[in-house]
Amino acid sequence: MNERVLTVLGWAATFTAIAMYVSYIPQINNNLHGIKGNWLQPLVAAMNCTLWVTYGYFKKPKRDWPIIAANIPGIIFGLAAFMTSI
Repeated sequence: MNERVLTVLGWAATFTAIAMYVSYIPQINNNLHGIKGNWLQPLVAAMNCTLWVTYGYFKKPKRDWPIIAANIPGIIFGLAAFMTSI
C-alpha cells in the first residue's frame, strides 16, 4: 500500500476507535444512576490504551499520531467507566 492510503486508513481506524470508547458514556450514565456495570473490561481497556499511547508517543523515527489520538479517549472513558462502576 502506498503512504497516502495508509494515512487515510490510520485516521479512519482512529475515528472508529474513538467512537468505540465514546460508547462507554451510556455505561457511565447507568453507573452513576445505580445500575452498576462490570468494572474489569473498562479498566483493562484503559490499561491497553495507555500502552498504545506510550508506544505511539515514543515510536521512532516519528510519533504515530493516529494511534495516540485513537487511544486517548479509551484512557479517559475507560477510567471513567471503571471509577463509576466501583
